[in-house]
Amino acid sequence: MEGSGEHPSPQPPHPGDNRIHEGDFVVLKREDVLKAVQVQRRKKVTFEKQWFYLDNVIGHNYGATFEVTSGGGLQLKKKKEEPTSETKEAGTDNRNIIDDGKSQKLTQDDIKALKDKGIKGEEIVQQLIENSTTFRDKTEFAQDKYIKKKKKKYEAVITILKPSTRILSIMYYAREPGKINHMRYDTLAQMLTLGNIRAGNKMIVMETCSGLVLGAMMERMGGFGSIIQLYPGDGPVRVATACFGFPKSFLSGLYEFPLNKVDSLLNGTFSAEMLYAEPKDSASVEESNGALEEKQASKPDNEDSMAEAPESNHPEQESMEVVPQDPEYKEPKDRGSKKDYIQEKQRRQEEQRKRHLDAAALLSERNADGLIVASRFHPTPLLLSLLDFVAPSRPFVVYCQYKEPLLECYTKLRERGGVINLRLSETWLRNYQVLPDRSHPKLLMSGGGGYLLSGFTVVLDNLRADTSLKSSVSTLESHKTEEPAAKRQKCPESGS
Repeated sequence: MEGSGEHPSPQPPHPGDNRIHEGDFVVLKREDVLKAVQVQRRKKVTFEKQWFYLDNVIGHNYGATFEVTSGGGLQLKKKKEEPTSETKEAGTDNRNIIDDGKSQKLTQDDIKALKDKGIKGEEIVQQLIENSTTFRDKTEFAQDKYIKKKKKKYEAVITILKPSTRILSIMYYAREPGKINHMRYDTLAQMLTLGNIRAGNKMIVMETCSGLVLGAMMERMGGFGSIIQLYPGDGPVRVATACFGFPKSFLSGLYEFPLNKVDSLLNGTFSAEMLYAEPKDSASVEESNGALEEKQASKPDNEDSMAEAPESNHPEQESMEVVPQDPEYKEPKDRGSKKDYIQEKQRRQEEQRKRHLDAAALLSERNADGLIVASRFHPTPLLLSLLDFVAPSRPFVVYCQYKEPLLECYTKLRERGGVINLRLSETWLRNYQVLPDRSHPKLLMSGGGGYLLSGFTVVLDNLRADTSLKSSVSTLESHKTEEPAAKRQKCPESGS
């Protein structure tokens, strides 16, 4: 982001530079498959049954396309050449084409021999086209479909993308939606809009979506303002947040506070001694940036299965996807001595407790500019307690995969009062294929992306003051009911 005026802008690690640097987080794309990794030299990456090194991508611009060569290297792919005249020849229909498996002259052994010689996938596809007896008889659309299918199988082409909210949310929803509570990317966009997420806000977020919602909020706020994250358990999980690759300046306005201390904060019984009396060491969780909770929650299915299911045979190659937020943290064996490690651990504990106290002070002001809830827990008790920290005339958004919990939450909010413009909504999304002469809705579509309950807070004291008005109105109505009785008595007298 670029600043203006007297407010300095938090600079990214490489301002004004769209090139890839070592240590950056990138998203690998092949066809419709995405995977987030960190660029490290001589670090083997496995993606779509292909292994390679990312050394050669350093220095190139984001959006560049590379081809995997022999030995695991990446070579910058040149611009696609115009198809030859032979490829442009097409038939009128496919009725006379018989799929008997004999139309291809090249056998699997021939294709394997071509691969062993180091021939690129593009050349293999071209030879498959030349050795196909039915290719020229197919229609133009069928030829394009054939070429696309063979390229997907034989060409190892990787595109390097810059992480963003849209790309990461699509990646998580496509590969492992359970990690983000089946939140679709258009639903996340609705949450950011309804919650009025913008720079300079003071936001409260309670999410169990691997840090995706938190990262989306941080990206939209651009490092300005403050975010207080409430977390269950020992510490916050920010696996998806780390994939954004935010600079350290973005983290200065990020605070965390344990969810089990919210009641004491509301009752006024919270104190600093409560943090020091915690039996569990929560600082180690912050050091690993959520890796501990991930090990506990996903022992049977590792977090990295989100990126590529067939790659489960290489867990040691996929461990790079979950990286510490603080690269300076190392294990005791790398520290040199256990004493230094203990001192560093105590220092981190003190820093985390200080940030907890800062978060408690921010929450105690009860003037937050918005509230976002997207967790696997029931939303009603969470929302009813956290709304007390939000200032009047501020938005709140609650996400849930199912409609019934939000209906109960809607009813409780109407009974409680203090909110207006309550709205329970579900977004509908369908993808379309847009191509010449063949644009149509795709056959496969998402069954649902979750539900949102949104509204605005208002001052509760005014509603309580209305009770006296209601009592006075009720006395007036009682007087009004007496008046017709007197009039009925006068009616027969006037008639006589």
